[in-house]
Amino acid sequence: MTSTADGPGAVTATPAQGTPLSPDSADGGPVTHGIGASLPSTDAPAKAEGTFPYAGDLWAEGLLWAAVLRAPHPHARIVSIDTGPAAALTGVHAVVTHEDVPGDAGHGRKVADQPAFARDVVRYYGEPVAAVAADHPDTARLAAAAIAVEYEPLDAVTDPEKSFEAEPLHPDGNLIRHIPLRFGDQDITGDVVVDGLYRIGRQDPAPIGAEAGLAVPRPDGGVEIYTASTDPHTDRDLAAACFGLAPEQVKVVVTGVPGAMGDREDTGLQVPLGLLAMKTGSPVKIAATREESFLGHAHRHPTLLRYRHHADSEGRLVKVEAQILLDAGAYADTTADALAAAVSFAAGPYVVPHATIDGWAVRTNNPPSGHVRGEGAMQVCAAYEGQMDKLAAQLRMDPADLRMRNVMATGDLLPTGQTVTCPAPVAELLSAVREAPLPALPKDSPERDWLLPGGPEGAGEPGAVRRGVGYALGMVHMLGAEGTDEVSTATVKVNGPVATVMCAAVETGQGFTTLARQIVQETLGIDEVYVAPVDTDQPTAGAGAHSRHTWVSGGAVERAAKMVRTQLLQPLAAKFGMSTELLTIADGKITSYDGVLSTTVVEALEDKELWATAQCRPHPTEALDETGQGDAFVGLAFAAVRSVVDVDVELGSIRVVEMAIAQDVGRVLNPRQLNARIEAGITQGVGAALTEHLRINRGIVRQPDFTGYALPTALDAPDIRIVQLIEEQDVVAPFGAKAASAVPVVTSPAAVAAAVRAATGMPVNRLPIRPQTAVGG
Repeated sequence: MTSTADGPGAVTATPAQGTPLSPDSADGGPVTHGIGASLPSTDAPAKAEGTFPYAGDLWAEGLLWAAVLRAPHPHARIVSIDTGPAAALTGVHAVVTHEDVPGDAGHGRKVADQPAFARDVVRYYGEPVAAVAADHPDTARLAAAAIAVEYEPLDAVTDPEKSFEAEPLHPDGNLIRHIPLRFGDQDITGDVVVDGLYRIGRQDPAPIGAEAGLAVPRPDGGVEIYTASTDPHTDRDLAAACFGLAPEQVKVVVTGVPGAMGDREDTGLQVPLGLLAMKTGSPVKIAATREESFLGHAHRHPTLLRYRHHADSEGRLVKVEAQILLDAGAYADTTADALAAAVSFAAGPYVVPHATIDGWAVRTNNPPSGHVRGEGAMQVCAAYEGQMDKLAAQLRMDPADLRMRNVMATGDLLPTGQTVTCPAPVAELLSAVREAPLPALPKDSPERDWLLPGGPEGAGEPGAVRRGVGYALGMVHMLGAEGTDEVSTATVKVNGPVATVMCAAVETGQGFTTLARQIVQETLGIDEVYVAPVDTDQPTAGAGAHSRHTWVSGGAVERAAKMVRTQLLQPLAAKFGMSTELLTIADGKITSYDGVLSTTVVEALEDKELWATAQCRPHPTEALDETGQGDAFVGLAFAAVRSVVDVDVELGSIRVVEMAIAQDVGRVLNPRQLNARIEAGITQGVGAALTEHLRINRGIVRQPDFTGYALPTALDAPDIRIVQLIEEQDVVAPFGAKAASAVPVVTSPAAVAAAVRAATGMPVNRLPIRPQTAVGG
């Protein structure tokens, strides 16, 4: 890739989104093409070998390095900023603060409340205050540290419950959104009532690669930004607004993305990079440290949940009451969307005839929260499944039997009043995991082979280990909600035996580029399919969240490919006096229904160049009204998980032995990729259940590194058994497929908590589960 600007800096790393794959390139033998085949990812070898080009690998002639100065207080007034000491250092080319941001009226994906640099007030620990460009990264960091900022510390609002009465942190106050959902009879009560208080911690996306980027100035006064964006068009528009430029003067080029679950939606690096590049007239690069990564991107919303479940004497749910409080941190970002999901799914995939649910989202001086896989749905799943276990205990019922008695099905109503029109095989999912054989007990193997909680060298005694089995049912929505205009555009070009797909859907590890190749192979019978790199010169495809690209971008590719197919077949059909519907493409051959016509696709394409552009826009949704009612979602996906854990009841250490999952997938598009996404989602869920918690003390992040923040490793990952994938195609979704990654993340933490309850008898009402919880401390 080379910069399209004529200014300084040819960018030498090539962020390939996909490359042609020959039919014999995988596993040394033929590969079956098209939908339903386990096509390998084209970038997998490069990623495994460490040669895949990420943003941190980019280089340009005349490169300068950037560093960001971050606030050391969670809440403070900025009295003065003196950049003189930094500017005076040898090798420093520019220093920028809020005064250098022409359009810094605030930005944000839903609410424009976040400045590029703190102006008068610092609202969270680690908020950007200034940035420096220098000829060496060490010089840039020294210069950033040399900037003299005088702060007047203010009382920090770190308890979301106190945010309601605290002094406003923003001109529009601390309350971002309140959703008062009312469904059914508000006065009805059940024969059995159970209460619960639940707390969900702050999970970090913890991307495998820290944030990095490169900005190159353009001769027209604009700038090109190379970064691992998951929503390049929104990033472009937000950055352009801050720069005071028209969107067409800013170009965002997507580099290789080292995994993303929403954290790549942050604009924290794009604005400083662009400002410094335009001010210096040179390419500017930044590569965040792991500490800066933890401080600079959004986290999962910490959540406080109060629940009361009502049931009749036979275990049928009568009413659910809930109060849900999301801590948005200092800025709103996508918090309103997360709250809508939390309130809408607060009762879970169960039939609940009556509900009283209030959800609030508030600002605090904690680090910002934002989009992380399964946001909102994951937090409430842990709570409502804890309530189902409490009900089962109160009624002396088997927890799985209680769940089965209440499961949702197609045609039932959500508490929002929306009818579930998509396939909802929740009962089948639960039956599948219940009937799966349980793993062998340790006593059935030699004691030297036992894997005790606490790791291979666990200090516990086998006699203190208790085994527990727990169940959880979860649900997520697909695509944006509440009136979001979901649209994606794709172009398919065919030149001889090679097809090219151009779509601004970013490959974040979810497998879109592989799916795009499969769609074209299936539709056109062409083996070699190239997926072009993404930049903002292409039409928008939207953000890579909520399985959007499988549905919306995949749908756009399919429509474009079908249009090309018609162009290809029309001359042949006219020649033989038949319609194109009487011609089929299979195994690289075009044949007619009567066998008169038989030719290869390559022969039919000889010397031809065909192309078509198409859009996909699902049916519209609507915002929730003043009582939380409305058809807010396009589609839903479900999963059932059974967790088996061993708990050392003396030490409180926990080992997840096995996670068995049955999932509603609509249609299996790529078995290998689907299995990988499910396994990754479950592992992330286990991390949320046991180890992952970004610790905050009075607004200050403690140990923002992988020593203080514990990710599950290969030794922590349990055996994962995919018991059943139910393929009931959603008729409104392209290919009938459903979300793959989010619902295992949503459901797994609740299942682990349920299994620990079963093993210990303890309530387990917070995530991650602390050792003292397992021993009754």
